[in-house]
Amino acid sequence: MRTVPTCLVWCTRMSLSPHRSRSPQTPCPCTPPLTSTTSTAFTINAHIRRRIQSCYRGEGTLALPWLLNKELPCINTPMQINGNFCGLVLNQPLGGLHVIEGLPLLADSTDGMASVAAYTYRQHSVVFIGTRSGSLKKVRVDGSQDAHLYETVPVVDGSPILRDLLFSPDHRHIYLLSEKQVSQLPVETCEQYMSCAACLGSGDPHCGWCVLLHRCCREGACPGASAPHGFAEELSKCVQVRVRPNNVSVTSPGVQLTVAMRNVPDLSAGVSCAFEEVTENEATLLPSGELRCPSPSLQELRALTRGHGATRTVRLQLLSKETGVRFAGTDFVFYNCSVLQSCVSCVGSPYPCHWCKYRHVCTSHPHECSFQEGRVHSPEGCPEILPSGDLLIPVGVMQPLTLRAKNLPQPQSGQKNYECVVRVQGRQQRVPAVRFNSSSVQCQNASYSYEGDDFGDTELDFSVVWDGDFPIDKPATFRALLYKCWAQRPSCGLCLKADPRFNCGWCISEHRCQLRAHCPAPKNNWMHPSQKGTRCSHPRITQIHPLMGPKEGGTRVTIVGENLGLTYREVGLRVAGVRCNSIPAEYISAERIVCEMEESLVPSPSPGPVELCVGDCSADFRTQSEQLYSFVTPTFDRVSPSRGPASGGTRLTISGNSLDAGSRVTVIVRDGECQFVRRDAEAIVCISPVSTLGPSQAPITLAIDRANISSPGVLYTYTQDPTVTHLEPTWSIINGSTAITVSGTHLLTVQEPRVRAKYRGIETTNTCQVINDTAMLCKAPGIFLGRPQPRAQGEHPDEFGFLLDHVQTARSFNRSSFTYYPDPSFEPLGPSGVLDVKPGSHVVLKGKNLIPVPAGSSRLNYTVLIGGQPCALTVSDTQLLCDSPSQTGRQPVMVLVGGLEFWLGTLHITAERALTLPAMVGLAAGGGLLLLAITAVLVAYKRKTQDADRTLKRLQLQMDNLESRVALECKEAFAELQTDINELTNHMDVVQIPFLDYRTYAVRVLFPGIEAHPVLKELDSPPNVEKALRLFGQLLHSRAFVLTFIHTLEAQSSFSMRDRGTVASLTMVALQSRLDYATGLLKQLLADLIEKNLESKNHPKLLLRRTESVAEKMLTNWFTFLLHKFLKECAGEPLFLLYCAIKQQMEKGPIDAITGEARYSLSEDKLIRQQIDYKTLTLYCVCPDSEGSAQVPVKVLNCDSVTQAKDKLLDAVYKGIPYSQRPKAEDMDLEWRQGRMARIILQDEDVTTKIECDWKRVNSLAHYQVTDGSLVALVPKQVSAYNMANSFTFTRSLSRYESLLRTASSPDSLRSRAPMITPDQETGTKLWHLVKNHDHADHREGDRGSKMVSEIYLTRLLATKGTLQKFVDDLFETVFSTAHRGSALPLAIKYMFDFLDEQADHHQISDPDVRHTWKSNCLPLRFWVNVIKNPQFVFDIHKSSITDACLSVVAQTFMDSCSTSEHRLGKDSPSNKLLYAKDIPNYKSWVERYYRDIAKMASISDQDMDAYLVEQSRLHASDFSVLSALSELYFYVTKYRQEVLTALDRDVSCRKHKLRQKLEQIISLMSSNS
Repeated sequence: MRTVPTCLVWCTRMSLSPHRSRSPQTPCPCTPPLTSTTSTAFTINAHIRRRIQSCYRGEGTLALPWLLNKELPCINTPMQINGNFCGLVLNQPLGGLHVIEGLPLLADSTDGMASVAAYTYRQHSVVFIGTRSGSLKKVRVDGSQDAHLYETVPVVDGSPILRDLLFSPDHRHIYLLSEKQVSQLPVETCEQYMSCAACLGSGDPHCGWCVLLHRCCREGACPGASAPHGFAEELSKCVQVRVRPNNVSVTSPGVQLTVAMRNVPDLSAGVSCAFEEVTENEATLLPSGELRCPSPSLQELRALTRGHGATRTVRLQLLSKETGVRFAGTDFVFYNCSVLQSCVSCVGSPYPCHWCKYRHVCTSHPHECSFQEGRVHSPEGCPEILPSGDLLIPVGVMQPLTLRAKNLPQPQSGQKNYECVVRVQGRQQRVPAVRFNSSSVQCQNASYSYEGDDFGDTELDFSVVWDGDFPIDKPATFRALLYKCWAQRPSCGLCLKADPRFNCGWCISEHRCQLRAHCPAPKNNWMHPSQKGTRCSHPRITQIHPLMGPKEGGTRVTIVGENLGLTYREVGLRVAGVRCNSIPAEYISAERIVCEMEESLVPSPSPGPVELCVGDCSADFRTQSEQLYSFVTPTFDRVSPSRGPASGGTRLTISGNSLDAGSRVTVIVRDGECQFVRRDAEAIVCISPVSTLGPSQAPITLAIDRANISSPGVLYTYTQDPTVTHLEPTWSIINGSTAITVSGTHLLTVQEPRVRAKYRGIETTNTCQVINDTAMLCKAPGIFLGRPQPRAQGEHPDEFGFLLDHVQTARSFNRSSFTYYPDPSFEPLGPSGVLDVKPGSHVVLKGKNLIPVPAGSSRLNYTVLIGGQPCALTVSDTQLLCDSPSQTGRQPVMVLVGGLEFWLGTLHITAERALTLPAMVGLAAGGGLLLLAITAVLVAYKRKTQDADRTLKRLQLQMDNLESRVALECKEAFAELQTDINELTNHMDVVQIPFLDYRTYAVRVLFPGIEAHPVLKELDSPPNVEKALRLFGQLLHSRAFVLTFIHTLEAQSSFSMRDRGTVASLTMVALQSRLDYATGLLKQLLADLIEKNLESKNHPKLLLRRTESVAEKMLTNWFTFLLHKFLKECAGEPLFLLYCAIKQQMEKGPIDAITGEARYSLSEDKLIRQQIDYKTLTLYCVCPDSEGSAQVPVKVLNCDSVTQAKDKLLDAVYKGIPYSQRPKAEDMDLEWRQGRMARIILQDEDVTTKIECDWKRVNSLAHYQVTDGSLVALVPKQVSAYNMANSFTFTRSLSRYESLLRTASSPDSLRSRAPMITPDQETGTKLWHLVKNHDHADHREGDRGSKMVSEIYLTRLLATKGTLQKFVDDLFETVFSTAHRGSALPLAIKYMFDFLDEQADHHQISDPDVRHTWKSNCLPLRFWVNVIKNPQFVFDIHKSSITDACLSVVAQTFMDSCSTSEHRLGKDSPSNKLLYAKDIPNYKSWVERYYRDIAKMASISDQDMDAYLVEQSRLHASDFSVLSALSELYFYVTKYRQEVLTALDRDVSCRKHKLRQKLEQIISLMSSNS
């Protein structure tokens, strides 16, 4: 018999003795180790042989009384027992018990081993272990002491794997059995490892690395495994790649790179070098075995590095031409020196960057510097301000500022001189500066200031620049502080303790903290800490605490005031005539002094003030408090409760008089300190300590400062600790709150008993009520499950017990004795939530888990309320039977159980009414009349039947014909749906995303339709205008002004919706550099808008629905700024793929060049409702930029117009190039090349254009009879008189139609299927491409009759929808998920949603639908819908009318998914609603989950959000011209000048800050220019 090299040994026994409770098949309860079989199997055999030999010698018994019902002795035989013994009739069966211990190779103490199987694979023993927790562990054993657990696979959640494991015959799969299922798993999953290191480092003996296929697999699955280095099985054999050089400047294209490789197979078939997905070039194999690859071209470098800062690390990958797979790679760095804006960062870069001192640029090419001496190669040569401590600048002092520097450049001819630039509170001040050689610079005489006295100093943004905007580097530790001596220093003491570097002193005559130069007669009038004997007069005490204490002393008295000395030594104190000693550690100069009282020697001291002297006690340097300090004698006479557990934890209240005296109190119960909680004049509350003597009486002592107080008659009694002995029932439901009766002892001594449960690290508690000393009633605590469904057999908590004060023994009861079962659940009352019943009938409420499995004599306590009234119940496992209700009408039904509430719907209870006599007579008369009418109808029907038969035969023929055509159309639609999905998905894998830069993106969203907005260029204005605008900018940093300004504009009737959007956008641009401040403004405006909405009694759900206020547009712009990064990193990809998928799917079928209607569409309005015959052609296009390059194959349709064909050719030739950077179709001619010389220019309209009646048809490829495989070229437009005339006519007709489409906004025009074409005024012809206007007068009835019902083509909407479904799902899933493909949720979303929740709480809006709607109107409606409908805001693309129509349908679906209202659909509903009717409920669940997940996230503090906003402001500080934005915004000040000034005058805050005068000053400056 062949033995398996390893086995799992639980505890080996030949049988079990009868004294064991387990059956013979049950493994013994030792920890199951994986052991070495060689020694263990030998030991087992030896023990079995010795047992047989001893029994056959007559020693002992058979040891099987549990099997044989009695104990039988062994029978002695003379037979010799050796290794070949096969047994006799005697001594059978034979039992015995002996534990065999083996050397463990692998021990598992967590999951527990339940089953095992093993087999040998290439000198490795592979062991598969099933665990009690339902997983499969895979172990590789390489020797008697070498086992490695390399993989754990979950199989069944929470259910053990049973003992029988089986392999498939080829050992490719293993079969596992659990209680309810059989599972088949592969023995290896090599494909999960995506790299060679992960594959070979996993330890799976089946797996190796197939080099040229770049995958982890078995050796047999690798085609080149037999070749040298074709298949790696050791980690050291992985392919290693190095490249020289390993970095290149972005300005150095086409650098030849040398790639060295190790452990690679034969590459003679060819290799290509690829830089990510951007470029791929063939590599040259050198004789040395190395490769030579060119770096990317300049155009490719731009695509690789755009927007990535100073460095971009990309993956240089090697692609085998033999397999077409990228099999190896290494990191390669492209560096961009020009991004580095300072000299130190430039020359300190790890790459060869050089600083051009006189051009202030960083470059990788030093020869670009203007002067040889201007080249800087190391940090030592950089122009830099040298560190010399903080730069301290007093406010209002006219003085120069000198800074030490090095290497300062001398401005050359035409360059501006040096300036010091100071920015504070949003204002910028430029001061001319003088360069003293290259080692220092001095800012000329100037004064500086900041508004407000809220802080004594503020840090400035200080920099030295030259030539206008070239900043000189400064050290990271450089700080410039602007300070005011008097700010926050109203007293002499506060003044003299100011930072000595400020040189502030107290001006006695002015009673003000000032610089020496600003104080009159400073020699005698100005005090400074540096002067000898300086002290402040007129000390003042404002507060003392406490106001009373024991006469024994020791009370620490805190005295607060002003001018309380500069050091504690110069302050003398007496409190109520008793000396009080200062405590230096708690002294705060000039503001607070703490002293400790000495004992009062007077028997009954009277109250008195605090007397304080600074230095000597002359009149100007002494003071006393208005408050009086009293000496008292605290006493106590009672403790409550008077007894408690010996383990402590009882909350004691000690009652008496003057117990709040003194500064410190300690309560001692016998010899233990009672934990202090609080005190007042009449009581002290503390937590009793543990009794060291067990149950006994203990005295209580108080120590208040140095006074010790006792009361011999007050004793506290420690009793026996309470215990818990029994629970009934021992189960609850997951939610808890079910009743538990607890039995125990000494329970009355517990003050606040609670029951606790701990499950998966989370502890929960619930309340208990003590009934008597041996019983209490508790509510079971619930547990947090952490999984969707609990196990049917219940969940056991990790810990279960009671909190009985500090009694530790009760904290953990026997956890296995308590079980949690699934919560009950109920079905609603019918689909609509309303159930009709008759009085007297029972009500059945269906549900699940209504009676837990082991309920026994205990039951869940159900209460059913019908209309608020309880009903009598009968409970079963799946339903509650409620006795007939006595009420009538509509009554709500609610079920209460275990803290859960279920609203099941409404009962409609209707009473039956008996018919009255008049009603019966009326029914009889009506029946008679009905009988007469039926007779008359039958007679008429007889006459009509013959005519109907003749008509039916005629219609039947037409219907048969129509039916066959309908079937053909449906069959085509179905086939297209199946084939297009895979084809479209495959084409989307290589798409490159042409993101717009931040500036263009922001302008397109903020100012739609205005590409060259003034905010993109600097304002050229006179100096006084610039000054006025800067003052206006400062005014915008006043919240009171902005709020008043916006509210005033919104109150004007002539302030249009367009004006509101413009003001909001300009305000956000003007505040781009202060997004933290702008966010505060936005929150205030939104809060005002919510207040206004609620005051006007509008429905709360209408908030933020339409852009009717500046705040709503500002909210859109706020999200626009803050979600740009999220769009680029996450949401942009699925949106762009959806756009590409729509565009590609639309272009697969015919598109009418005039009407924009298409065969494939999501919009019914843009669907061609006719059968258009067409064929797909493949044209080979010569690249316009290089005639000799490879021809590009392009698929077009023979029904395409020439312009449509040109667009498709341009898309293919310039694939991956942004739309704005490639030629336009109208600038190119399409040239059809036939042979060497024959070349034909194809045009939409020429002399060959067909004209029928007054209809002129646009030329198509079929018109020119272009054939499949034709050679075409795109050449620059050839201008001729004919071309100009025809182009003008065609463009005019087309633009007229497109303008009509744009202006058609009524519902009728949107639903119209007929093209709105008017005859050309000059020629009288109408243009058409694929379909004519069928409502036109010349349309013949015969043509109409030959067509199918146009609605049959609506099936194409479904086919198109099915094709695009994956891309729509991907976009929605990305937007409505908090885990965005590895990207974190943008802070802005969480922050704004929390703000809306705070507003709802503030206004007591608890309706979840309102909160949901606010969030939907805030983010999806205001931002995402805009982006989905207008992808050209985010990408550099062109959006056609058919693409726009399809995106509008997707956007409408997006909006419907965010709505809380139910859409009732019918056959007359719009097609776009019906199209996604089944998907919207699923999308709605995503939205609800998204909002719920965001609500659960930790809140973002205002500080963290401000830091994030400041960083965003810094990143985009120079993207827009603030002055231009202010100039545009000032237009509205001019337009509503009087209204704004009046409003500023009325507002209290504006008057306080004199904002009207400041605005008038600005208006005056602006007016002086005009």
